[in-house]
Amino acid sequence: MPIVLGIESSCDETAAALVDGERRILAQHIASQDDAHAPYGGVVPEIAARAHAERLAPLIAATLKDAGLALNEIDAVAATAGPGLIGGVMVGLVSAKALAMASDKPLYAINHLEGHALSPRLADPDLDFPYALLLVSGGHCQILRVEGVGRYRRLATTIDDALGEAFDKSAKVLGLPYPGGPAIEKLAETGDPQAVTLPRPLLGRREPHFSFAGLKSAVLRAKESGAHADADIAASFQRAAIDCVLDRLGRALDEMEPVLTLGVAGGVASNRMVRAELQTLADARGMRFTAPPPALCTDNAAMIAWAGLERLGAHEPDPLDFAARPRWPLDPDAQPARGAGVKA
Repeated sequence: MPIVLGIESSCDETAAALVDGERRILAQHIASQDDAHAPYGGVVPEIAARAHAERLAPLIAATLKDAGLALNEIDAVAATAGPGLIGGVMVGLVSAKALAMASDKPLYAINHLEGHALSPRLADPDLDFPYALLLVSGGHCQILRVEGVGRYRRLATTIDDALGEAFDKSAKVLGLPYPGGPAIEKLAETGDPQAVTLPRPLLGRREPHFSFAGLKSAVLRAKESGAHADADIAASFQRAAIDCVLDRLGRALDEMEPVLTLGVAGGVASNRMVRAELQTLADARGMRFTAPPPALCTDNAAMIAWAGLERLGAHEPDPLDFAARPRWPLDPDAQPARGAGVKA
């Protein structure tokens, strides 16, 4: 039974995990940096990189200890090699290279987005290729047709902000603590989603791309007006954002070669209303819906280890001089969205 050590350090979570070929997470340790970044209302790259450097080695040692394994008993080392904050990515990838060299094990340099894209298969043994995927996180917002390991067709992306970024920045406008996504979701439970009139950018457009910058700006104007309760702004923002997602996703599914299953992944996939609305959309289209548990939606090392397992045997390992990448598209052949910035 193959076992892969996964390492994740692309943003503000330092993580190590051991996963085996039967989809069992043998051990995982995740060190959050929320307290370090909270005073700034967002992730500070230099602080994140230092924290990764300080915490990663002890986390790996603790993960191996919890699983009762020595380094020479694993079959491969997988680490996020991008995209992400380059300082943190380098910490994790260099550590993985050292472990692979010391143990004479293969190295798999994993695209962080591929980790998310394959995470539904870690949680769902019945999920076969191909499937449609909504990938929504703090840094990325895409609709993909996942055709196989290493084979992804991107149908839509954001032309400005990712959905998770819009959640976090709207939370900051409302004076909510970091991380903002869960705080917005909690506050929205006590608000009226119809109380504040907010825009639905690109709703009804032919191309299925996303835009959330205007919605985020409208939240700021609503807050500055002083005419609305924060809970109502939060609920109205969440409703508007989900309306945009459903419209854009529906448009992409109309264009996509048919698939049987709709999946969701990324940090925003842990939002309960997002999951419920996607389930309703899938039901209406006669599709099966699948989503990883919330613990596998946010950044974690188990999904990176699983991506390594998916590649083990079927793909050649990566060389030890593989370079960390701040940007790394899953579908390099996808046409740029009109008006999109470099992040898309």
